[in-house]
Amino acid sequence: MEKPETMRIEVVYPLPYEQLLLPAEVPGGASVREGIMASGILGRYPELSLETLHAGIFGKLTKLDESLRDRDRIEIYRPLIADPKAVRKQREADGKRMKKGGGTDADAAEAD
Repeated sequence: MEKPETMRIEVVYPLPYEQLLLPAEVPGGASVREGIMASGILGRYPELSLETLHAGIFGKLTKLDESLRDRDRIEIYRPLIADPKAVRKQREADGKRMKKGGGTDADAAEAD
């Protein structure tokens, strides 16, 4: 199968206060790294660094040298604020149980 001359992609960077979606065009066979650079997001958010960021394509973690396909959506992931496993273990140690919907037993009691 022949590679297209140019491909249209999107780069997404979710922030707590906004969802940023930047369309970009890259040459056929471009990598995730090249797609991120083509989007201009690195100039807009100087705290992002290609050496440290984690990215995925449609929700699946990928390497920056992975080849893109036409209409791929690159997602740039922010670091976790807290380790989910550690939070779960702390809740367990505190004697709290999670209810359906993400609230704790304590949250349900306060709502009554």
